[in-house]
Amino acid sequence: MFASLPLNALRAFESAARHLSFKAAAAELAVTPTAISHQIRSLETWLGAPLFERLPRRVRLTDGGERLFSSLHGALLEVAQSVDTLRPQRSAGHLTISTTPAFAALWLVPRLGRFYAAQPNIKLRLDTNCAVIDLHQDASVDLAIRYGFEPAGSLFGIRLFEEHFGVYGSPAQVARATQQKPTLISVHWHNSELYALGWQAWCEQAGEDWLQNAATIREYDDEHYALQAAIAGQGLVLASSILVSESLANGLLQPYRPQVSVPGAGYSVLCVPGRERHPSVKAFFDWLNRETG
Repeated sequence: MFASLPLNALRAFESAARHLSFKAAAAELAVTPTAISHQIRSLETWLGAPLFERLPRRVRLTDGGERLFSSLHGALLEVAQSVDTLRPQRSAGHLTISTTPAFAALWLVPRLGRFYAAQPNIKLRLDTNCAVIDLHQDASVDLAIRYGFEPAGSLFGIRLFEEHFGVYGSPAQVARATQQKPTLISVHWHNSELYALGWQAWCEQAGEDWLQNAATIREYDDEHYALQAAIAGQGLVLASSILVSESLANGLLQPYRPQVSVPGAGYSVLCVPGRERHPSVKAFFDWLNRETG
């Protein structure tokens, strides 16, 4: 019944259709983009119908491609989940969460005491890494808390909150900034799209000429370090309203001109579809809803 199905070509098509990119599909399947293109051409020949429109610098699914992807993606997800149920299952009391070091240190860890109090039998492990992992490929991670503009795609997820960027400093630095040009503390992110020109945008909205007057700028590779520098009185920091919340609540930092802010992205918690029903994962989702509700 299934002997004639071109399974390798169908898998290549599903990946390329999900990413809308032959290059991304090649990276996911550890082959070359040429191999992906060849597999899809052979599938189109086998079907007698085009699946993609080849446009300059991108591809787009045809109507037939959309129909095939819709049914194929769902079928492969069911197969993956069925296979997962046959693997040795970890204890229901274990939970592994992937997130960035900054989010873990500045937002998650200070609140985890309430999770442990509510769920004393769940052993939680944090995997703090800035690299984005593929939850479909790495079964050792239950949940990922990610920051950005992109939708969840094929993952199950909830949006935790949207953020904005404001300027903060120690009480002494905030008071001094009204009298003299401050030192500015910034973050050099690997994903420049999420932080690029932040100080410039804020200064334009605030009508401050700090950048034009060659203000001293101190740059760090991580938000945690930047906030610690601001707490230590080294200058004013442009920071996420989410990541600065604990420092504000503790009085370590104060906002400078709090009515001025620039938009950021958002945080989402994601998992492979179906895993949200696992007891420990559901407990964490429920706890996050209470914390952010």
